[in-house]
Amino acid sequence: MVLPMLSPRQRLLASLAITVLAAVGAWALIRFLSPDPPRVVQMSTGAPDGAYHQFALKYQRVLRDNGITLELQPSSGSVENLQRLQQGRVAVGLVQGGLGPGVQDPLADNADTPLRTLATVSHEPLWVFSHTLNLDGGLGALKGRRVAVGAPGSGNRQLAMQLLATYGLVDAQGRWPAGTELLDLGGVAAANALQAQQIDAVILVAAAQAPAVARLLDNPNIRLAALDHVEGLARRFPFFQPVVLRRGAIDPARDIPPRDIPLLSTTANLVVQDSLHPALGYLLLEAARATHAGPGLFHRQGEFPSPVGTDFPLAEEADRYFKNGRPFLQRYLPFWVANFVQRLVLTLLPLVAILVPVFKFLPALLHWKERNRLFRRYGELKFLERDIDTRTLSDDEKAQALLRLDAIEAEIRHARFALDFSDRVYTLRQHVDYVRRRLDG
Repeated sequence: MVLPMLSPRQRLLASLAITVLAAVGAWALIRFLSPDPPRVVQMSTGAPDGAYHQFALKYQRVLRDNGITLELQPSSGSVENLQRLQQGRVAVGLVQGGLGPGVQDPLADNADTPLRTLATVSHEPLWVFSHTLNLDGGLGALKGRRVAVGAPGSGNRQLAMQLLATYGLVDAQGRWPAGTELLDLGGVAAANALQAQQIDAVILVAAAQAPAVARLLDNPNIRLAALDHVEGLARRFPFFQPVVLRRGAIDPARDIPPRDIPLLSTTANLVVQDSLHPALGYLLLEAARATHAGPGLFHRQGEFPSPVGTDFPLAEEADRYFKNGRPFLQRYLPFWVANFVQRLVLTLLPLVAILVPVFKFLPALLHWKERNRLFRRYGELKFLERDIDTRTLSDDEKAQALLRLDAIEAEIRHARFALDFSDRVYTLRQHVDYVRRRLDG
């Protein structure tokens, strides 16, 4: 049975029912299966004078151009960023390599974490600066010195303490030898203290773009350690990899640095909650590409952002992004238009799957209802005929039966049935006349 075989009234009712069903279905699918991306997202960055915060400012501009407000929350560093992400206080954060659960505990199950990496976005070398100390042979020469190791709650401090422990300057309880002073200074504050000769050395874990690193590299009176043990330390700490700062890379006119300097480096992870809307994940990856795709001191153009070497499981949208690029619609339409069209398609496909059987079932249901109305009237007539055949009716019973026949005939006359019921309706009216004649006789 198809919809055009119904009466006009039935077609109207069927159309209204389908429209209501489609509207409710669309609302439910959009509400629960394809919600709108939030327009405000919180991101934990780092110290305001650090590279993380400078990166985040660039992300903020990209997202703002696409109608998303990225609220930046400065922090003491990667450790605090990671804590905020784990507590659900922010949706996005930059986390230094080496802090993931699988790195700190090889037996940990990364799949249980609610966090995902969108990409690694930059190298973060470990820089050891001093005045005139020769630290190339190892950090044991820092014994008895004043050393800035980073602010509490920063990944800088955590890695610095691990490295110092390797050289015997920190024991298992985190204590250091008498006369040695490890200071809770990081970033520009540590660089200023070293330049003012208030401390003897500073250990920084930061991108080359960090203001503190740039300031110290540019100072001819500050020495950058070229550790002899870089290869061995990289084997000992798998989250480190050897990199080389090439001669003249900072300023070839002044021959800075005056030689190739081997360094240890980790990578910065762009980490998100696994509940982050996928559309925002793609947008953040575009922001990361706009920010980090250029060449740097330790990488060639296009190496970042990268899906390699992540501390947390790679997000699904990141996996698709690095395999196939941006979603098709986002390549040609503005962000919100592309997102609306995509959600509309995702909504319509299930609705079509629901409505196709409804279109087939609803006319059949209405057809059954109309047929049932006729059959009920046939049943009443059969009951009267059987009554007439089995006994003699009184005058009152005949009068009641005639009234009921008149009611059935009036109902049939005014009721609207589909065209394919015309012969049955006509037969029923003849049957009513037949029973009436029998009662009158």
